[in-house]
Amino acid sequence: MGYTVSQKILKEHLISGEMIPGNEISFRIDQTLTQDSTGTMAYLQFEAIGVPRVKTKLSVAYIDHNMLQSGFENADDHKYIQTVAAKYGIRFSRPGNGVCHQVHIERFGVPGQTLLGSDSHTPTCGGIGMLAIGAGGLDVAVAMGGGPYYISMPRMSKVELTGRLARWATAKDIILEVLRIMTVKGGVGKIIEYSGDALVHLSVPERATITNMGAELGATTSIFPSDEVTKRFLEAQGRADAFVPLEADPDAVYDEVISIDLSKLKPMVAKPHMPDNVVPVTEVAGLKVDQVCIGSCTNSSLHDMLKVAAILKGQTVHPDVSLVISPGSKQVLNMMAEVGALADMIAAGARILECACGPCIGMGQSPKTDAISLRTNNRNFYARSGTASAQVYLVSPEVAAIAAIRGEVTNPEDFGTPPTVQMPERFQVNDNLVVVPPEDPSSIEVVRGPNIQPFPTNTELPDMIEGKILVKLEDNITTDHIMPSNSKLLPFRSNIPYLADYCLTPSDPHFPEKAKKCGGGFIVGGANYGQGSSREHAALVPLYLGVKGVLAISFARIHMANLINNGILPLSFENPSDYDRISILDDLVVQDVRRQVAQAAVGEPIRITDRTLGIEIKAQCRISRRQADILLAGGLLNYTRQNAGDDI
Repeated sequence: MGYTVSQKILKEHLISGEMIPGNEISFRIDQTLTQDSTGTMAYLQFEAIGVPRVKTKLSVAYIDHNMLQSGFENADDHKYIQTVAAKYGIRFSRPGNGVCHQVHIERFGVPGQTLLGSDSHTPTCGGIGMLAIGAGGLDVAVAMGGGPYYISMPRMSKVELTGRLARWATAKDIILEVLRIMTVKGGVGKIIEYSGDALVHLSVPERATITNMGAELGATTSIFPSDEVTKRFLEAQGRADAFVPLEADPDAVYDEVISIDLSKLKPMVAKPHMPDNVVPVTEVAGLKVDQVCIGSCTNSSLHDMLKVAAILKGQTVHPDVSLVISPGSKQVLNMMAEVGALADMIAAGARILECACGPCIGMGQSPKTDAISLRTNNRNFYARSGTASAQVYLVSPEVAAIAAIRGEVTNPEDFGTPPTVQMPERFQVNDNLVVVPPEDPSSIEVVRGPNIQPFPTNTELPDMIEGKILVKLEDNITTDHIMPSNSKLLPFRSNIPYLADYCLTPSDPHFPEKAKKCGGGFIVGGANYGQGSSREHAALVPLYLGVKGVLAISFARIHMANLINNGILPLSFENPSDYDRISILDDLVVQDVRRQVAQAAVGEPIRITDRTLGIEIKAQCRISRRQADILLAGGLLNYTRQNAGDDI
């Protein structure tokens, strides 16, 4: 039996375990990336581990999230990251250099290597055949220290793309169609591999759009083969030496196969408030639009920008529409200016934002009350834009640009002939905003501003845990619900005590007050609890508030790992109907919890007593023996310190 693309990379990097779906494996990490929203915490944790220098082939710290500097907090965090990067051997991508995923695929990604990033959209680099995985900051810190990364061996899913995209259909429509088919829960525990005769027609930027938004499937990662298309892209970036051919064996076996004929694909749109709420654009045609945001790590490449500029050329943005455009990197912005595309955008009335995440994460450009906002983002979760009453629709850059001109959602077929753009044979390469760390860091002093507070650490798991149910939540609760990340809160990502007052407030405004009054307790959730970003704060802040366990129908992968890493029990109802039996402020107790957690690693249920109802609830804690030890130790940091000789 042959190997898939992912299996080949994992086999090459495997440290422990057998590559059997569901088995825990560990593998070597070649590269890491962080961004400033999660990076400060990751580097504080790296310092706490006590390793004097990073041990990866390459680690890069990006500044691309917290770019609004209305106070000292963001600037202080940036200075901390810059100095800690210099101290420990990490490259530092300065503000203005671009969004981490766009820059990394341009300048650093290597086919066949592994990349672990403290951002859920790290799989973007799967567009060049890299095994790129999003994770919590502590996992990244351990990887920087030379430790392996552990996951349950994913199942392999193949999406076979045939034919060629029809008029106005785009790579964004491909991933929206995959989301429509699989849903935001459909990729959990899977790696999505793309194949088929259509791949020869899909450029690396188009592939990156697909792998980027694969995070919305809940997948471990998504990946394309490394082929002639990849080679041409790397040559154009002046990185021909990074190319490695990589494809699945002809007899590779997949757990599922989805086939999509691109010639039948039409422009799609994801309606509020979930990326899998997908319908054809024609179903919402005529919808009046207040705001259009083009950019984000999903659709900010030069390929996307040139198409947008071609549509806007000679046109004027509708008077009722605010159009903002965020190029993905300094390279993209420079080349837009060089070929005149930037001038065409400005002449049409577009507002050009800096090369950063911006509107996608609610960092500025929040729409007006009850607005309709069309965005090329990857997520349209409730209130993520910064305006709770706004309705955010996800579309391709082409559909977004046409709507900006027309003032309403328009079927592109009614607009005319789609633009064709010629990609350069050589990209403009200027890495002057990437600071290379010094060989001798002895004179470097790490600068810590007053906003940088110690992060909470857990203690060893006691013999009994008890507390009230503090909140009961529905399905698909995101990390944006658990720890909001708008422009007012992002500057405090290194200040857990401050953030604690906002934990879960989109779902329950009184949650922080209740948690403090009760001395902590339990969170109850529905299916796919914790989907969305990799932000570790969605576990760190509940830990600070005394949350001892989360009892849910099911968990998203990264958030479950973050709960374990912080010593919070991730418990899944053995009988989902028990979710309906229990209520807020019920008293829960788990007796003999250390023994029960140890037994959970071999499949034994954890027994929880609801003392208010006088009933017993059985829950699964789907963990490995190693994860059981992490929980017993009170989290990964404690475990790593105890086992430094084994893991790092």
